[in-house]
Amino acid sequence: MLNLLGVILAFIVIIILIRKKLNFGLCLFIGSLIVGVFSLQVISLIDIPKAIIEASFYSFETQQIMTETIELALLMTLIFVLAKSMQETGAITKLIDSLRTFFSKGGTLGIIPAVYGLMPVPGGALFSAPLVDKEGDKYELQKDQKNFLNIWFRHIWFPIYPISAAMILICSIKFSGIPIQMLILADLPAFIGVLLIGFIYLKRFTRKTPHPTVTTVKDYRGLIYILPPIVPLLFYPLKYIGLSETRCFLIGVFFSLFLLFFLIHIDSKSYLRIIKKSFTWNLALAIFGIMILREMIKISQMHLFITEMMHNLAFPALLIVILIPFLLGILTGYNLGAIALSYPLVDPFFAFTGVDIIGLTSLIFMCSLIGYLISPIHLCNVLSSEYLKTDTTRMYKMFIPAAFTLLLIQTLFVIIAFPA
Repeated sequence: MLNLLGVILAFIVIIILIRKKLNFGLCLFIGSLIVGVFSLQVISLIDIPKAIIEASFYSFETQQIMTETIELALLMTLIFVLAKSMQETGAITKLIDSLRTFFSKGGTLGIIPAVYGLMPVPGGALFSAPLVDKEGDKYELQKDQKNFLNIWFRHIWFPIYPISAAMILICSIKFSGIPIQMLILADLPAFIGVLLIGFIYLKRFTRKTPHPTVTTVKDYRGLIYILPPIVPLLFYPLKYIGLSETRCFLIGVFFSLFLLFFLIHIDSKSYLRIIKKSFTWNLALAIFGIMILREMIKISQMHLFITEMMHNLAFPALLIVILIPFLLGILTGYNLGAIALSYPLVDPFFAFTGVDIIGLTSLIFMCSLIGYLISPIHLCNVLSSEYLKTDTTRMYKMFIPAAFTLLLIQTLFVIIAFPA
């Protein structure tokens, strides 16, 4: 029973520390220690440092160095560096300027944040907020309408974007272990739902306002900058010659960093300064924290307690698999964190759901994403709302029906398409 109390207490502490803006990886490490200490009833003291080592770089079972966590941390760091480098060099701005030549009658209100969404940078909605604000004025949009469009379209790629940290994590061998392309296929209804819902709101917001006719010089040169965020996807087939998915994307992101250098025509010293400025340890620490917490929950034998509890409750297992990631998405305001925290908790319920592992992975992924999307502490919501001088709660009249429609679409699809 103490191990259950430890997990609950760890989650409370993690969420409090996250809200106090403490480093996410450090928050998870502190939570891991709490789980370990409260599990001393079923484990020995030496098992705590062993679990930390096991999650990080060494398997005591096989007595081999394990590089999966290190590679994943490196990949997340490089993706962030690529995203920041595109922003710092002005490549992303040039791309949007060129895309404007293809869209009219409000289309840019969707395409601007969608393009920035190709770069999975925490709080990235702040980059597109000034452009959406300016574009929205042409259609006399209210602040909360601009805010909603900025947040919603910023995240439209998340259900199918294979180099997002959350998707790579949940498909990794230490989580579901399913191929990323299977998760993308399972998430397609959600992706279509995101597009349709966004389009409906966009048309509603711009329906009664005059459509400006602005004559601009067509410039397609900026379209070349769509290559860096897309090129890593082309390296995925290397998986079929024996490379892991993480290594495929690592090679791809390295290549994209070199490609960006040649596209922007900048001297090497300036480019290296930009890369150095873009570098951060935060995402790497988050990955290590996630893996350590997952391993600590595993050795705490929580799964045995939950399985036993499941036999004594009439609560539908599938509902638990839906609610826990959704609530953790709201509470943490972090999709990656919500998946990391929820997956080991709902894992013991899988056998009782009547849904196979692909469908369950899709549900966990989408439920955490939807919770994160509407969370009042989601960094994109906070920064976009602050820039537009409004607040997240004003979007809830749009957020809540949109989010629950999306959740219903994906849940019904998973139940029908992925029976166990």
